[in-house]
Amino acid sequence: MKITYFGHNSFAIEIKQKHILIDPFISASPLLNGKINILDLKADYILLTHAHQDHSLDAEAIAKNTGAIIVSNFEIATHYENKGITVHPMNIGGSWNFDFGKVKYVVAHHTSSFADGSYGGQPGGFVIEGEHKNIYIAGDTALTMDMKLIPIHTKLDIAILPIGDNFTMGIEDAIIASQFIECDKIIGCHYDTFGYIVIDHEDAKRKFYNANKDLMLLELGESIEL
Repeated sequence: MKITYFGHNSFAIEIKQKHILIDPFISASPLLNGKINILDLKADYILLTHAHQDHSLDAEAIAKNTGAIIVSNFEIATHYENKGITVHPMNIGGSWNFDFGKVKYVVAHHTSSFADGSYGGQPGGFVIEGEHKNIYIAGDTALTMDMKLIPIHTKLDIAILPIGDNFTMGIEDAIIASQFIECDKIIGCHYDTFGYIVIDHEDAKRKFYNANKDLMLLELGESIEL
């Protein structure tokens, strides 16, 4: 499993030679400033945690360019299906065995609407079991007791958690979340993109370290392999 960070909540994950994009907000990202051409990206699947523009902006263009299947809740999937894109609809608590591994759509506490104000269904996160490595992608969420259900079903190797505060949980709640999900290796996301969510990197890493957790703040375009 290879994980590449594109800023905010945008990631590319490669599992079993399949290319999965998470929440592609790339072309208008103030962190990237146009450094990545979305038409150069590979994608077999695009997983969307919710409809907000800073998570779904480039999904349509990338899907039409690559033929990728968009995976999300029923409302988001229907939105893109009406645009002629192949989709796989899911909903909270459901799972499906894809050719790269098993995906479970799990609870997130946030909101979800498209840029035009239309309804984007309930937000969610994804637990992916693939290639003997398991990853939790929380999406935009508050700390929730539902996170305690995840390790009942899946032993995680790594988790992607929002840490920017204001719109999502912050550092302290993310540390509690890492305890709830029983995962020691955390990749931070949803920070520094806008003024509301700028964080102190060293302070964040120190707080996770003091809780016996490893917080990784990847550079833009940086990859790790599990």
